[in-house]
Amino acid sequence: MNDLINSTRAELLRLRKWPAVWVTIGAWMAMALMFGYLFNYIAYKTGDESFSNEGESRAQLLHDLLPASIPDVLVQGLPLWGGALAMVLGAIVAGNGYGWGTWKTVFTQGPSRTSSVGGSMLALVLIEVGVMVMTLVLMTSVSMAIAAGESQPIDWPSTGLLLKSAAGGLLVLEMWALLGYALGTLARGPALSVGLGLVWALVVENLLRGVGSLLGPIESLTHVLPGTAAGSLIGAIIDVGANPTDTPGVLDVVAGGQALITVLVYAMALPVVAIALVRRRDVA
Repeated sequence: MNDLINSTRAELLRLRKWPAVWVTIGAWMAMALMFGYLFNYIAYKTGDESFSNEGESRAQLLHDLLPASIPDVLVQGLPLWGGALAMVLGAIVAGNGYGWGTWKTVFTQGPSRTSSVGGSMLALVLIEVGVMVMTLVLMTSVSMAIAAGESQPIDWPSTGLLLKSAAGGLLVLEMWALLGYALGTLARGPALSVGLGLVWALVVENLLRGVGSLLGPIESLTHVLPGTAAGSLIGAIIDVGANPTDTPGVLDVVAGGQALITVLVYAMALPVVAIALVRRRDVA
């Protein structure tokens, strides 16, 4: 346990001082701000329609910008864009350790490989917790500023709904980050793992879901894919079945309970896969 804690602290120190981590986090915060508030606010003020608000009235646009809508806005970008960036972060955290020779040094001189890799993944999990907290703070601040600027009353969402949204969104981020970490471990480098992960998340799964509508066996396969599970979990939180949305990545392919179980299975299995790969392959 001491080795695991020490490895986690060391990895957190490395990640805090690594510019690539802050660039990735900053990219997500900028995208969350743009797609969650900026485009809709511009559309509300100008009365113009855009890809992000087609068919919505100005009253509905304003409602989406106020604090009461934070639970939905918080998670709507996570299945696709947030998940993709979390996967990139996980891939570079694991993969760059091979390029820099960090893992070789740690595995030959440091604690056990299980403690070293486990501490690295635990640090990644804590980073994603911080990302979710920062996203929540950002969206709360922006929505309050808009409410004050538009002279609207500040109606807060229920605590239960907010916690449900944050917990579901965090679980989706963790799954994608750990998937990226497993890919970085498998490829032993950041470039290939990032490329494979992004192609899978942004292209392959969408193609399989499209083909699955025509082929039954393929459709059954898509129900257990990570992107389908993440999108359906967020879709259940937003209740996309009752409120149709064109938000990319948000789905209602499987029920919320099934999606939750699938995401949890991935989140628990991927660390085991990464540790098993390291133990059987690296620095025997």
